[in-house]
Amino acid sequence: MKTLFAPRGTTEQIEEGRVFAPKFDADGLMPAVVADVWSGEVLMLAWMNADALAKSIETCEAWFYSRSRKALWKKGETSGHVLRILELKVDCDQDALLLRVEQTAPGVCHTGRASCFYRAVSLGETAGHTLVLQPRKAEKVFDPDAVYGAPADDLSHKKSG
Repeated sequence: MKTLFAPRGTTEQIEEGRVFAPKFDADGLMPAVVADVWSGEVLMLAWMNADALAKSIETCEAWFYSRSRKALWKKGETSGHVLRILELKVDCDQDALLLRVEQTAPGVCHTGRASCFYRAVSLGETAGHTLVLQPRKAEKVFDPDAVYGAPADDLSHKKSG
């Protein structure tokens, strides 16, 4: 099996060095936080395997790995809402990514919203009872039925967005 990235080094090499040696979890995945390059707003969280990461680096467009379908997917493949990567950052121990992207169309969420993070959990409340989510920038910026051609509650193909 061909290795796509440099082998892991010592802790010092990983944390202080200049060689990209990403650490994938036991399932071969790493989390990728996606943020708008202009506003800084977090748009989504997705997973990448080595192939998705390599394609993202090579094409400068966001590719991910669907854990439910066990397949690669390009963000925007169905919706046309492609994410152009302007900067890809790795955290200190190289096991999480931050993609700073430019959106080619409004909204990244399959529900039609600008961000997948459109609800907030009330803080300071006692756990153990039903917590009510508070909408935050929850207005829809596109019609998911028109974009995906299926009802909004059918998530089976929209995650590939």
